[in-house]
This record gives sequence, C-alpha cells and structure tokens, in this order.
Amino acid sequence: MLLIFGSTIHETLVNVVAFVCGYCHVHAPQNVVKRSNRFTLFFIPLFSFSTSYVNQCTNCGAETRITSEQAHNSLTWSAAQR
Repeated sequence: MLLIFGSTIHETLVNVVAFVCGYCHVHAPQNVVKRSNRFTLFFIPLFSFSTSYVNQCTNCGAETRITSEQAHNSLTWSAAQR
C-alpha cells in the first residue's frame, strides 16, 4: 500500500494598507497575507496545522512577521482611512 502525504503552504490576501516600509523607506501599499501550512494526503489538503501572518512591501518585497491581532486591526485601520 502506497501513501502519499506531505504539507503545502496556502497564502490568502487579508488586506492592503499603505504606509512607509521599514526597509526601503518608501510610502507604498503593503499586503497583509495569511499563511496556512496544511497537511495533505494524496495531494488533497485536509487540515491546517500552522498559521502565520506577514506584511509584504509591494515596492521592495520585504516581509515582516506580524501577529494575528495586528492583521485583524489592519482591517479596521484601512476602513477608517477611506
């Protein structure tokens, strides 16, 4: 019997906010991305066993790890900016 299992990373765009990047110092849109590490069996994702959030600069591509609370607060912050 042959079992094929592994893991895959699934990325979801949570929000886009604009502020100054800490690396390139340019005011540019920043993507807030949710990364879920999923267990797969026969290439079918079954469940997530790890979740993290990152902030990606669209100008330089730098990534900064953020907490889930910061990611959720970015939604209310961007709504207040409109």
